[in-house]
Amino acid sequence: MQIKDLIPWARKDQPAGAKGDDQHPIAALQREMNRLFDSFSNRVGDLDWPWSSEAKSDVVETDGAIEVSIELPGMEMKDIEVTVTDDMLTVRGEKKIERQEEKKGYYLSERSYGTIYRAIPLPPGVDADKAEASFKNGVLTVRLPQSPEAQAKVKRVEVKGG
Repeated sequence: MQIKDLIPWARKDQPAGAKGDDQHPIAALQREMNRLFDSFSNRVGDLDWPWSSEAKSDVVETDGAIEVSIELPGMEMKDIEVTVTDDMLTVRGEKKIERQEEKKGYYLSERSYGTIYRAIPLPPGVDADKAEASFKNGVLTVRLPQSPEAQAKVKRVEVKGG
């Protein structure tokens, strides 16, 4: 037996999908794995896995400030910790949701936990002492004013066509 005999699509004696593939051990294993994963996703649905989701963020430079917006759905203000140093904005949070429901004939108990940690490097000249943060509708917005010295150092460069 050669390696090409183990790969159904590499065999030249039968086209892929032909009746003989049903008996091939690799093809059967692939079909069984696909069936298993399809069955799992159909039963469970689209889950919000805490280890696969990443908090989406935007960093924008406005007149005289850097604004950072981070989506934190399902979290509350008390669950969020924001720290700023001269060169780094750090956001930590933990979401704990528990739901219990008991009705005639069934008992439902669901728990969802997730943590977030984001460290965003900041440009030089951010005034960490004047940072402001607000949280509304699941979005954390942090405004970091730039020092007058940093604003004065910004020089616009004209872009010319070639």
